[in-house]
Amino acid sequence: MPTLILLMIVGALGYAFWNSSRAAAERAGALGRNACAAADVQWLDQSVHAIALRIVRGDDGKLCFERTFKFEYSYDGLDRHVGRMVLRGDQLISFSGPGAARISRIRPDVEDAEDV
Repeated sequence: MPTLILLMIVGALGYAFWNSSRAAAERAGALGRNACAAADVQWLDQSVHAIALRIVRGDDGKLCFERTFKFEYSYDGLDRHVGRMVLRGDQLISFSGPGAARISRIRPDVEDAEDV
């Protein structure tokens, strides 16, 4: 009987961790998508990838998860750049990615394209 109770507790904890991880990934996806739209760049692959997980103390002194995500974006469809964001809970702590929209020359033909 105690084994079953312990198994149920472990299962509930596993589900809670998975659920919070999915919620953080969805929040990171929304933040990345909005940042790319605001900077007028293409958000590539329409996804974010978790690259780090740490246990840290929050502003209130309690332990919480700090998750780092990466995503890719492109200014003109020919290049790929990596952006990175750090979430503590559902709060954005750090962001590096597309800045303001970049002005570039119109490229009518891909074969004649040159980087500016």
